Amino acid sequence: MKWNEWKNYYEEILRDFNFNREEDERSALILSQLLEDKELMSLEDLTDIMKDNDVYVFGCSPDLEEEIENETFEGTLIAANGATTILLKKGIIPDIIVTDLDGKIDDQIYANEKGAIVVIHAHGDNIDAVKNWVPRFNGKVVGTTQSKPFGKIHNFGGFTDGDRCVFLADEFKAKNIYLIGFDFEHVGDKFSNERSKKIKRRKLDWAYILINSLDNPNIIMRSHR
Repeated sequence: MKWNEWKNYYEEILRDFNFNREEDERSALILSQLLEDKELMSLEDLTDIMKDNDVYVFGCSPDLEEEIENETFEGTLIAANGATTILLKKGIIPDIIVTDLDGKIDDQIYANEKGAIVVIHAHGDNIDAVKNWVPRFNGKVVGTTQSKPFGKIHNFGGFTDGDRCVFLADEFKAKNIYLIGFDFEHVGDKFSNERSKKIKRRKLDWAYILINSLDNPNIIMRSHR
């Protein structure tokens, strides 16, 4: 999704969550600076990996491990953040990891060392994580922002890790996009208070809205939900 299409969604998200646009932009600038000496993937490289291929996107549903039990996947595998850890338990190295540096980052660094491309996302709430973790990635990386893209910091659309995976696959013309481990209704047990649960529920609402906004008939839900 191009910036002039995405920015209306972005401005609605800023209002909905009372996010600070300037902090999003500051985080993206910091990420850009930290990526200067990294091995950056080009758009042509990403096209080669996804165009006309079946792409499997693994979300962070608590039931993901059960859903992939005894399954095999032929195509490009994209893990949303914490889904990386579940895939590694099954001996699977994803081709791409989309992360805002939450979850078990050591697992994402390990997968990156083993060849996974890591799409690192900067936003106003993860500036400290960007500073702390980005220098530790030594494999192939891509930088993204939810605000206006610049230089080698991209914006392919999407808000949460899961829907940004889907936007990425859509942007690079995947043949089919299979969603596994997506649950737009249940927030899981890791959110300890009602405020954090409420925010997570609203983020899931946005993930659902945004994925459907793509109006792509080749996005196929394989989750049991």
